[in-house]
Amino acid sequence: MQFLYDESHEIDFLKGAVAGIAGGLLASFLMEQFQAAWSAAAEAIHPSKTQERPKADPATVKAANAVSQKISGQEIPAAYKPGAGEAVHYGMGAGSAAFYGALAEVAPVITIGEGLAFGTAVFVLADEVAVPKAGLSKPAREIPLTTHVYALASHLVYGWITETVRRAVRGVL
Repeated sequence: MQFLYDESHEIDFLKGAVAGIAGGLLASFLMEQFQAAWSAAAEAIHPSKTQERPKADPATVKAANAVSQKISGQEIPAAYKPGAGEAVHYGMGAGSAAFYGALAEVAPVITIGEGLAFGTAVFVLADEVAVPKAGLSKPAREIPLTTHVYALASHLVYGWITETVRRAVRGVL
């Protein structure tokens, strides 16, 4: 493990950010696929009565609503909530990965664990700290352990895919 690439490696923050964005977008998509598979498996193992309870908006939709209210003074119409939530999810995924890709240019040590450390950091900083602090979810201590495990596993997938794609794209740029 090294802190800086050897002299043959060109350090370019823009190329690093672009490679990170490519990784983050694919990782965000595959993270959603992983979450859907996890949820389907959990439902098959333990059928629940979730159909009887109205579902609260996910944090991504709540974040989009907060932005909409700040800008327009209005909530997002129900028909647009899924798309708005997706925009926040992909924006967060691409933005975090862009920062990660740029930083990897000068401090490749952050890629330790093939991106698993990055995924863990995003989980802790976003899901465990920022989202509850912003009032977009319950405090972490009020969320069941199984939900934390699910979220961590999802972010490990995100981190690993982000790093795998970032490295491949950066090798081509």
